[in-house]
Amino acid sequence: MVDPGGTDEERRIEGALRPRRLADFPGQHRVRDQLGLVIEAARRRGTPPDHVLLSGPPGLGKTTLAMIIAGELEQPIRITSGPAIQHAGDLAAVLSSLVEGEVLFLDEIHRMARPAEEMLYLAMEDFRVDVIVGKGPGATAIPLELPPFTVVGATTRAGLLPAPLRDRFGFTGHLDFYATEDLVTILTRNATLLGIEADQAGIEQIASRSRGTPRIANRLLRRVRDWAQVHGDHVVDEPASHAALDLFDVDALGLDRLDRAVLEALCTRFGGGPVGLSTLAVAVGEEPDTVETVAEPYLVREGFMIRTPRGRAASPAAWAHLGLTPPADAANGRVGRDQEELPLEEAPAAPVGGATGRFS
Repeated sequence: MVDPGGTDEERRIEGALRPRRLADFPGQHRVRDQLGLVIEAARRRGTPPDHVLLSGPPGLGKTTLAMIIAGELEQPIRITSGPAIQHAGDLAAVLSSLVEGEVLFLDEIHRMARPAEEMLYLAMEDFRVDVIVGKGPGATAIPLELPPFTVVGATTRAGLLPAPLRDRFGFTGHLDFYATEDLVTILTRNATLLGIEADQAGIEQIASRSRGTPRIANRLLRRVRDWAQVHGDHVVDEPASHAALDLFDVDALGLDRLDRAVLEALCTRFGGGPVGLSTLAVAVGEEPDTVETVAEPYLVREGFMIRTPRGRAASPAAWAHLGLTPPADAANGRVGRDQEELPLEEAPAAPVGGATGRFS
């Protein structure tokens, strides 16, 4: 699968397609209503809103919402990321240059270095940072007052945030996968903005294979457009969508090459599991983080994969989707009982028993 962040060109296009106002943001209705209340109350008080934490899988609109917050408040936004802040001095340089009311967007906030996290605690709560001057016993902490500002943090791994940092956010919103109807709305709007001629059936076909993720939907829309321009009549219709998505290995349920590789490894190499994440990642030639953050959320949500204390296991739906017959012990829920007391990553793979087909 393509990296969740996409290429520079894809980021540029996604930026051009982003809605600017909360009322134009499709889907995520609960979070949108809650966030709208927080912003409107702060606007009426004439003060910056509480700090906001947005969590959820990649591609669901966390960056877009951060930009919308700044736009609704009519304030500038400063964008950085956790991996870019590896020292407290890096964060101090950013904080000291903020203006009153500015929105500081910290993407992948869970990947900040610990010293920077500790500085952020104080800055978020008291709008102050302590700048250390000198070294050793003669070092002096000089307090630096900061103007009021709002931190918007985004994370795909909310559980990795330390509790003291998480507690300093006044509002936490979790973004979930989108309904197909919401993706149809997004794709219809974006096709118009990109000058793509599309009919309802073609848009619905793309939406149904987009894994509930707008970023993936937009990417597939562009690939179907390419197919229609080269092989079709320049219209994104149902036949063009079918042909293009089949060409790019996106099946009728939205599973792509990585998803099917994970399921095929589970079923044909490990007899349905359970198997540890690291072992599964090696089997498909990917990093464990890629399997866990890119493939696994959708497979679990759609009922193809089961997470157990002993590892990942294939569900009956996975066997059926691949056209394979599960072993008798897997069908009866008895695969891997000898692994029950083993830690997640140390459980040996269950033997293949009765699975047909082969991994590709």
